[in-house]
Amino acid sequence: MTQTDQIIEAFDARARRREERRGFFTNVMGMAAVATAGAAAMSIANEAQAQTTGPSEVDVLNFALNLEYLEAQFYSYASTGAGLPNNLLTGGVGTQGAVVTGTGTGSARRVNFTDPAIAAYAREITQDEIAHVTFLRAAIRGTGTSDALIAAQPAINISGAAGGAFAAAAASTTPALTGFDPYADDNSFLQAAFIFEDVGVTAYKGAAGALINNKTYLEAAAGILAVEAYHAAIVRTALYARGLTIPALRTNTETISNLRDSVDGTTDLDQGVNPTTVSGQTVSNIVPLDTNGLAYSRTPAQVLNIVYLNPRSVTAGGFFPNGINNGNTAIRSSGAN
Repeated sequence: MTQTDQIIEAFDARARRREERRGFFTNVMGMAAVATAGAAAMSIANEAQAQTTGPSEVDVLNFALNLEYLEAQFYSYASTGAGLPNNLLTGGVGTQGAVVTGTGTGSARRVNFTDPAIAAYAREITQDEIAHVTFLRAAIRGTGTSDALIAAQPAINISGAAGGAFAAAAASTTPALTGFDPYADDNSFLQAAFIFEDVGVTAYKGAAGALINNKTYLEAAAGILAVEAYHAAIVRTALYARGLTIPALRTNTETISNLRDSVDGTTDLDQGVNPTTVSGQTVSNIVPLDTNGLAYSRTPAQVLNIVYLNPRSVTAGGFFPNGINNGNTAIRSSGAN
C-alpha cells in the first residue's frame, strides 16, 4: 500500500468514526442541548420578531447560520458538484433564495482534484459544514416542529464566472487576481477556501465574546469555532506547503488578506501565510494571531463587509446578493468603513 493510499484510507476511516460520534451525540447528548436552546429561543420569540435594538442570541445564531449556508454550499459544490438538499434551506425568517452557480468558465462545479489529500480535506470540511447547518437549525428550532424562528437560506452567489462573487473578489484585490477560477484545480480551491475560513474563525470569536450569554449557545459557538479553526489551519497549511514550490500561492494569500483588511476597518489584523524571520530562523505563519498569541475578533458588521465585498454600510452584495436573512435589522448591515 502506497503512502497516498494510506492517507486516503485513514481519512475514510476517520469519516466513518466521525459519523458514529455524531449519531451518538444526537441521540444521547444533542437533544438535551437542543431542548435547552429551544426553551431559551421560545422565551424570546416575540422579542426576536419585533426588536429594533441589539441582536438577541437567536439572531446571532441565525447570523451564524447564514455564514454556514455559504460555506456549506461552496464546499458541497467543490467536493460533489451539487448543493445542499432543500430541507436544510427552509425557514420562517426571510425569503429563501437560490444558489447562483454561474455558467461556463468559473461556474460552481466539482473540482477535478489531483491530490488525494486535498480531495479528502474537501470532503471532510463539506461534511462538517453541513453538520453545522443541521445543528444550528435544530438549536434554533428547539423542541418544537416549526421553522418559524429559523433563517431561510438567502440567495447565495458562489460563482467564479464573469459577474460572480469570486470574480468580483478577485478583481478587487491589489493586484487583481486575473482569471481566477475557484473550481479549476486543487490550488484554486484552496485559495477560494482561504477567503472564507479565517473570516469564520474571527466571526465566532467575536460573537462568543460579545453577543452570547446563554451557556448552551456559548458552548455551541465555542464548538463550531474550534472546528472552523481546524479548517482554517488545514487550508493555510496546505497553501504554505504548496507555496514552497509555487511562491504565488503564498503571495496570493497576502493579497486576499489585504482585501479583507481593506473593507473591514482601519486595523491591519488579517494575515496571509508568508513566513517571517525570528532570530535568523524562518517561522511559518499558519496561525494568524495578535501579539498575545490570541485569535482576533470581528464584529458582525465587519464580517458582512467582507462577504458583501464592500467597505461601506450596505445591506447586500458579493456572496449575498440580496443580503442575509435575519429578524433584526441591526445585524444585516455591514460597517461604514
